[in-house]
Amino acid sequence: MNATTPSKSNRIAVFAYGAAVYALFLVTFNYAIGFVGNFVVPKSIDSGTTAGLLESILINAAFLALFAIQHTIMARPAFKAWFAKIVPVAAERSTFVLVTCLILIGMFWQWRPMPEVVWSVENVAVQGLLYTIFVVGWALVLYASFCIDHFDLFGLRQVVLYVRGKEYTHPGFAMPVIYKLVRNPLMLGFLMAFWATPVMTRGHLLFALLTTGYIFVGIWFEERDLLKALGESYRQYRERTPMILPLGQRPADAPAIGSIDA
Repeated sequence: MNATTPSKSNRIAVFAYGAAVYALFLVTFNYAIGFVGNFVVPKSIDSGTTAGLLESILINAAFLALFAIQHTIMARPAFKAWFAKIVPVAAERSTFVLVTCLILIGMFWQWRPMPEVVWSVENVAVQGLLYTIFVVGWALVLYASFCIDHFDLFGLRQVVLYVRGKEYTHPGFAMPVIYKLVRNPLMLGFLMAFWATPVMTRGHLLFALLTTGYIFVGIWFEERDLLKALGESYRQYRERTPMILPLGQRPADAPAIGSIDA
C-alpha cells in the first residue's frame, strides 16, 4: 500500500478516518475530565453500581494495565516501523489515538466505583485550592500538547498532509518556556489533575496510584527513545532540566528538545 502513490479516494478515506478519530479524542478527553473530577458526566470515578472489593480492584486495574501496555508497545519505534507495513504511515498516529480512546471508553463504562473515603478535606479554602490545581492540571496538559504540536500529537496533521499530497515532516524539537522548566510538563499536568481532589475515595486513590506508576514508567521509555534518537544533546538537556517538578537547576541555554510518545 505504501509502495505506490495513493489514489485520491485513498487519501480522502485516510483523512476522514483521522478527522473522525480526532473528534472521538475530543469527546473522550472532555469526558475524562468529568470522570476524574466527578461532575457533569453520567458515570464518574465515584459513581455507578458498586461491586465487591476484589472484583473492583481487578477490573479497574485491568483497564489501567491495558492502557499502559498499549501505550508502551504502540509508541515504540520498532512497533511503528512494523505497523507502517500494514496501514498508511499517515494513519499510524490516528490508530494509536483510536485504540487509546476505545480503552478509555471501555474503562469509563466498566469502571467499578470504590466510594469508601480514604481522606476528606473540609476546609473550604483548601477545597478551592485543590479544585484550582485540578483545573490548572488539565489546562497544563492541553498547553503542553500545543507547545509540541497538538495536531501532530493526535494524528490530525499527518492526515491533512496526506490528503493534500504532501510529504510528512516531523514538526521539530522546539523548546518553549514550559519545557525549559521541566522535561515532562504534560505528565505534570496529569499528576496534578489526578491527585487534586478534596475527597479521595478508594477508587480514586487506586486510579491515581496506578496512573502515577505508569507515568514514571512511560517517561523512562520515552526518554530512553529520545536519548537514542538525539544522543548527546538530549543527555545534556536531561541533566540540566528537572523531570517533573520545576525544582533544581534550570537550563539557561539548553539544546532545542521536544517530546515523543510515551
